Amino acid sequence: MKQLLLSSLTVACALSSFNVFATNGYFTHGYGMTHKGMAGAGIALSEELMSGANNPATLLVNGTEMSFGVELFSPKRKYTASSVDTFYPNAFYLDADTKKSDNSLFAIPEFAIGHQLNQDINLGLLVYANGGMNTEYTAESAPQGTFYGGNTGVDLKQLFISPTISYKLNEQTRIGVSPIYVVQQFEAQGLANFAPFSQAPSALSNNGTDTSTGFGLQLGINQIIDTTFSWGASYRFAVSMSEFDRYSGLFAEQGGFDLPSSIQLGTAWQFLPSHQVVFDWQKINYSEVESIANPITNLMSAPLGSKAGAGFGWHDMSIYKLGYQWQRTLEQKIRFGVSYTEQPIPSSEILFNILAPGVQEWHFTAGISHAISDTMQFNAMAFYSPSKNVTGANYLAPNQQLSISMEQSGLGISLAWRI
Repeated sequence: MKQLLLSSLTVACALSSFNVFATNGYFTHGYGMTHKGMAGAGIALSEELMSGANNPATLLVNGTEMSFGVELFSPKRKYTASSVDTFYPNAFYLDADTKKSDNSLFAIPEFAIGHQLNQDINLGLLVYANGGMNTEYTAESAPQGTFYGGNTGVDLKQLFISPTISYKLNEQTRIGVSPIYVVQQFEAQGLANFAPFSQAPSALSNNGTDTSTGFGLQLGINQIIDTTFSWGASYRFAVSMSEFDRYSGLFAEQGGFDLPSSIQLGTAWQFLPSHQVVFDWQKINYSEVESIANPITNLMSAPLGSKAGAGFGWHDMSIYKLGYQWQRTLEQKIRFGVSYTEQPIPSSEILFNILAPGVQEWHFTAGISHAISDTMQFNAMAFYSPSKNVTGANYLAPNQQLSISMEQSGLGISLAWRI
């Protein structure tokens, strides 16, 4: 077991070099390939070790198990700036053009190990990417670019390392807890021309990669009402992260970029012996984080980097997830899912969100699991999120219209085995 734990920590460190991406705002649409195949739903359901990342109470282990998975994620991000007939003094116009972000294929890994301590207690270590933002708009030369500062974009990487324990209170009810260690890295480029708005212009842009860490906590409960129906709930507290010191002139609160709290509620109903539907509701409280929620209008009243400094202007999000799975044979399950949310970016906030166009609303998913043997299972999922456009005025040049959009697709596989 000690060797397995050491191997797990080695894998955790290796995973930290991978990029992660926005789906519901900057949260992934679910954890674990089985749940991703149902649009992320399944807070009341245990399908695999990674179920514990959705709800710690659903971590169930048979002996000692491990799983490893990887998702190939393809986001297509772009923005359009309209042409204008009249140019006003001191306005900040973008070139009339449509620009697409580079880097359209990424690998997102996940890893888990679990051990059944006794009849009541299950232990696990889960490692996964939580979400993020990435854009890169290439400039032909340094004076050019989206904001006339050369290549422009941001790169946010986040990694969660989560020891998890679930405990059976009685035959119907389990509870779970997950202490969480979060590591995130950030880099921004091409933003130097916002220096007059910043309290620390030297800590605004093009300062390389900075690292931030923090500790959080997630709690969960799962209860079986009868043989066909169960419900679950999970709450993750807001995570206070250390500041991005290299970008203390960009993010509010001197480089603060905390993680917001989120709550999930869900049900699972087996309406026929081989057919089950699951429904989840999730709320992500982006309004808790100044650097995410502060509106761009603050640009005129408080410098970038201050507590009230302008941010992305995101609203809180409520996500509705509906999943279905069919036990086709003893060895195989087929899954489908759909989720919907109202994207978090108001039309007044387009200028800064060129950097982070997290505007997705719909996700359509499918998945499959197949037991290769008594001790090994293969899982796969695919998803598509259609393009969503948001249009609004350029805050620094109101007679120019800006539009942002993103389309996403992905394919993931995982392998789980009992040791």
